[in-house]
Amino acid sequence: MSGCGPDGGPGPGGIDTGILESLLGYHARRASLAIVGRFMEDMAPHGLRPVDFSVLTLIAQNPGITSRQICAALAIQPPNLVGLVGSLQQRELIERRPHPNDGRAVGLHLTQAGKALHDAACATASAAEARAATALTPREQATLVRLLRKLYSDV
Repeated sequence: MSGCGPDGGPGPGGIDTGILESLLGYHARRASLAIVGRFMEDMAPHGLRPVDFSVLTLIAQNPGITSRQICAALAIQPPNLVGLVGSLQQRELIERRPHPNDGRAVGLHLTQAGKALHDAACATASAAEARAATALTPREQATLVRLLRKLYSDV
């Protein structure tokens, strides 16, 4: 096997990364680790992990959303969401209310504290995204999002 990546040179640090350099998953994971790692650092003062922020955002944008809808939108297993919702409720960031159209369902809503935290976290997330994408033009960012979405939308 050659000691060169697909570009004809060694990988990062002069290490032979061979086939890895040709794998989409390898690059997607490396990018994800870099972006999510910085995001987690930035969100730490808010006490939010990426999944917490995602759930709060869905609730903020869809007041009354059900746990089932959140699971479907974020590809989260229901047992995993139960603890997360419980934690957010314990922090008094969200509240459960009877669903207006389905007597068996419960809708999730942000509390005032949840709204304030979400607003602050959104500002942090926007700044984090801007820093993460500095190497890309706005057009490249849009293309990257479109292409990545194609990879998971039809799964």
